[in-house]
Amino acid sequence: MEDKFKQEPSDIIKVVLFGPESTGKTTLSQQLATYYNTVWVPEYARTYLQQKWNVERKTCEKHDLLPIAEGQISLENKATKKAAKVLICDTDLLETKTYSEVYYLGYCDPILEKYAINNSYDLYFLTYIDVPWIEDDLRDKPNEREIMFQYFENTLKKYNRNFIILKGNKETRFKSAIEHIDKLIKK
Repeated sequence: MEDKFKQEPSDIIKVVLFGPESTGKTTLSQQLATYYNTVWVPEYARTYLQQKWNVERKTCEKHDLLPIAEGQISLENKATKKAAKVLICDTDLLETKTYSEVYYLGYCDPILEKYAINNSYDLYFLTYIDVPWIEDDLRDKPNEREIMFQYFENTLKKYNRNFIILKGNKETRFKSAIEHIDKLIKK
């Protein structure tokens, strides 16, 4: 039953955009996928939670985390089969785990935690908070950006993930990301 949270084996290079809300992850994911002529994995939580908000006017609750994780890894596994050399992931289960801990005072469902830690990626791009925060129905921490960034960075360090911090405008981030992905491809 837990296999639905597991990555399918692949030789594809997997890159994750990781970080607090409203830091340009989706925009950069789309740009990189276009540049590398590959597919990207959108953030399943946004679709799931937006639908919930539209119907119930409720935000994420603990019981939403496993369906979000299942949906995210399902999208990733499907996209992996279509990817060319590189798969760009707008998020991963480690990000879902991080949000769980922040919003629910350290709590993370053991199943989510297990797969968030065990699923692997070649590189994380930790997106910095130096871009404007844009309000929407789901974003709610405009005044906690520095704290959130530190939490995300500490998570990557805690689990010894290979990561690069991306700062600057869209063009600067894009060029830096390409430079680092190209190094992985050449290996």
